[in-house]
Amino acid sequence: MDENGVDDAGDGATDPLADEDVYRVLGPDGSPLPDATVPDLSDERFRAIYRDLVVTRRFDERAVSLQRQGRIGTYAPCAGQEGSAVGSTHALADRDLISYQYREHGAAVVRDLLSEYLPYWMGHEAGTEAIADGNVFPLNIGIAAHLPHAVGAAWAFAHRDEDRVVACHFGDGATSEGDFHEAMNFAGVFDTPTVFCCHNNGWAISVPRGRQTASDTFAGKATAYGFDGVRADGMDPLASYAVTREAAERARRGGDGDGGDEVGGNGTADDPRPVLIEFVEYRFGAHTTADDPTAYRDADDVDPWRALDPLDRMEAFLRETDRIDDEGVAAIREEADDVVAAAIDAAESVEADPAAMFDHAFAGLSPETRRQRDDLLAAVAERGEEAFLREE
Repeated sequence: MDENGVDDAGDGATDPLADEDVYRVLGPDGSPLPDATVPDLSDERFRAIYRDLVVTRRFDERAVSLQRQGRIGTYAPCAGQEGSAVGSTHALADRDLISYQYREHGAAVVRDLLSEYLPYWMGHEAGTEAIADGNVFPLNIGIAAHLPHAVGAAWAFAHRDEDRVVACHFGDGATSEGDFHEAMNFAGVFDTPTVFCCHNNGWAISVPRGRQTASDTFAGKATAYGFDGVRADGMDPLASYAVTREAAERARRGGDGDGGDEVGGNGTADDPRPVLIEFVEYRFGAHTTADDPTAYRDADDVDPWRALDPLDRMEAFLRETDRIDDEGVAAIREEADDVVAAAIDAAESVEADPAAMFDHAFAGLSPETRRQRDDLLAAVAERGEEAFLREE
C-alpha cells in the first residue's frame, strides 16, 4: 500500500480505508500488515472463521433469492459486512449474549442457529424464540430500541456475578435515536459489561454518514459517557475479532484484557468498563430487499469497497499462511451449500398455526382481537386451510 492508498498488489484498486484511523490486521490483499498482531488462534479456529464467512455469504445470496421468489418476507442483506459479525462473535464466549439489529446474520451462523433462525424471515416468531437458546436476543426492527434492553441484561449479569457480557449490534443510524444515548449513559454510569458494536456502513438506509452526525467518528461518542471507543476495519475478520476480544475482556474484568492495546484506556482489573466499537465497513447491496440503492448511491462508489471483501481477504490470508488450499476451499464451499440448503428445508417444513398470530398480541386478548381470532378460525374451519394458502 503506498501513501496514496493504492494497493501494491498492482491492480490499481484504491483502499477506501487507507486514510482512516482504524485498527487492522489484514491489508486489502489479505496479507498481515507489517505492524499488525495476528490473533493467536489455532489453525482450526482460523478455518472456522473462514467457513462461517462463506456460510453467511451463501445464506445471504439464497435469502435474497428466496425473497424475490416470495418464499420469505423483506430481508436485510449483509454482503460486505460478514467480517464484523463473524469475527466479533468468534471473539465471545458461548455464554455471552448477543443482541442485534437485523443484518448480523453471521452471529446466528457462528452459533450454529441457522435452521432455527430462518423461520423468522418466513413469518414464524418461533425463529426468534429458538435462537434465544444460543444466547442470541431476538432481532430488533425498531431502530436502537434494543439497546436499553441489552444494557439491562448486562447489568443483571453484573448483579448476579455472572461471568457474561452483552455484545449489542446496531447501525450508525441508531446513534441518532434517544435509546442509544440513554443506553450509553446508563452503561457508563453503572459500568455494565456491555460491548456496543456500531456498524458504520456509510448509510442509514439512504441517509449518508455526513447527514447523520457532526462528530468526526461514531467511536468518539463514547467519550461523552465516560468510556472508550475504538474504530476497526469491519471488513477485516481478524481485526473485528481482536478488538471485540479486547473489548469483551475489558467489559468482563477491566484492565487491558488479554488482547494487547487495541482498545486503549485506563481500566484496571477492578474497574470493568463498557466499550464502543465502530466497525467501519460497507454494504455491497441494498439496505433491504425493499430498497433501491441506485436511487441515492452511485454504483461506482461500491467498487473500491469490493476490494476489501472479507471473504477474499480471509481466504488469501489462509492460503498465504498455508492453512488452506484449493481442496480445502472447495470443501468449505460445498459444506456451505449443504448447510444453507438444510436450513431452508427445515424452515419450509414449519407448519403455521393461524391462531398463533394472536397469542402474544396482548397479555390478555381484547374483545375486538378475540372476535377477529374467532372469525378467522371459523372461516378456516368452514372453507378449509387450502382456501387460505397461496399457490406456488
